[in-house]
Amino acid sequence: MTLDEFRNLDPKDMPNWPFPAQVFVAIFIALAFLALGYFFVLSDQLDKLHNAQQQEEQLKQTFVDKKRQAINLEALQQQLKEIQLSFGALLKQLPTKAEMDALLTEINQAGIGRGLQFELFRPNGEVKTAEMAEVPIAIRLTGSYNDLAAFVSDVAQLSRIVTIGDIKLTPGQGKDAARMTMEATAKTYRSLEPEERIAAAQPPKK
Repeated sequence: MTLDEFRNLDPKDMPNWPFPAQVFVAIFIALAFLALGYFFVLSDQLDKLHNAQQQEEQLKQTFVDKKRQAINLEALQQQLKEIQLSFGALLKQLPTKAEMDALLTEINQAGIGRGLQFELFRPNGEVKTAEMAEVPIAIRLTGSYNDLAAFVSDVAQLSRIVTIGDIKLTPGQGKDAARMTMEATAKTYRSLEPEERIAAAQPPKK
């Protein structure tokens, strides 16, 4: 059947069309219904299926992660115990509030014992955390380079934790050229008293 013959067919007389024309129209109508069904029904269902597949993958990954954590739980718990023990040992090295004066004296004596001259030894305000209080001490002292280095080493070997940072060295002038001035911040730490721990654990007042 030619295209011209198809154009000459009367749409109102479709039952009397030639069989090939009727088959062609039937196929066209079926395809049109399929297309409409896809766009109005199947496309929405396919989107839902795609989302469900993505959720399935996420749930699988979550399951794998949880399973891995469960397998490693015992090892993680052991690591946590070791960390807590190490932290507890460090806390035991911290002086109490009553012992702070003795520690400050030890730091001062470490410098004097090396023949150094203190020009400044000033403890500043404490910085408190939930477990401890940091005590910064501004120091300035003069002496030979070797004695200053020995002082820093002596402080590091004290029974309590003391660190020295922000070091600034200034060489001497003239007859004091062999002596240097060191400015630094020594930091030590003390454990909190029970009442301080309670206060630190409480939420701040609005």
